[in-house]
Amino acid sequence: MTQINDFDQILKGRKSIKVFDENYKIPREEMDEILEKATLAPSSVNMQPWRMVVVDTPEGKEKLRPLMSMNTRQNDTSSAMIVIFGDLHNYEHAEHIYGSQVERGFMTEEIKTQFLDWVVPYYKGLTTEQMTSIVNIDSSLMAMQLMLVAKAHGYDTNPIGGFDRANMAACFDMDPERYIPVMVIAIGKKAQEGHSSYRMPVESVRQYF
Repeated sequence: MTQINDFDQILKGRKSIKVFDENYKIPREEMDEILEKATLAPSSVNMQPWRMVVVDTPEGKEKLRPLMSMNTRQNDTSSAMIVIFGDLHNYEHAEHIYGSQVERGFMTEEIKTQFLDWVVPYYKGLTTEQMTSIVNIDSSLMAMQLMLVAKAHGYDTNPIGGFDRANMAACFDMDPERYIPVMVIAIGKKAQEGHSSYRMPVESVRQYF
């Protein structure tokens, strides 16, 4: 696909697409490039709690379909359905993340130790509800970035929140006590134009102090 370099065009051109060209498949090499750029998004204490399952095979789509409620058109026609999970045990990767920071000169060994001594016990002490809030926010930041990156690559997306959350992790043999579904993003080459939508004027949604 031809990439778009004008950010204003990317931002204003992004629309939710419900029907895609079912014959077009995004190469996995390009999909990984899109995901890599998406994961440059910020996250709380850089724990990067997002985990993604890219469903791009007929078998995977068939397995996912019963869980997609009223959103089966996107499942059936998209190049892929990207299921985004939040990892409630994301702190288990803290040593790797901060150690890699040190290796690349982004952080000193002293600061790494200070972070580990603070972050890991703090995160372990959070309730499930508290950690769920963190991973939902962080994963949603990454998801928005993913949709903009996809648009820059010439693809369209549809963020989906209507699906069977209770059974999503088990569908992919993931621990439902650890991995919570945040959203599903359909991605592909649009077959139908998306609808334009009204946005409230900024004056009605902001105030200055």
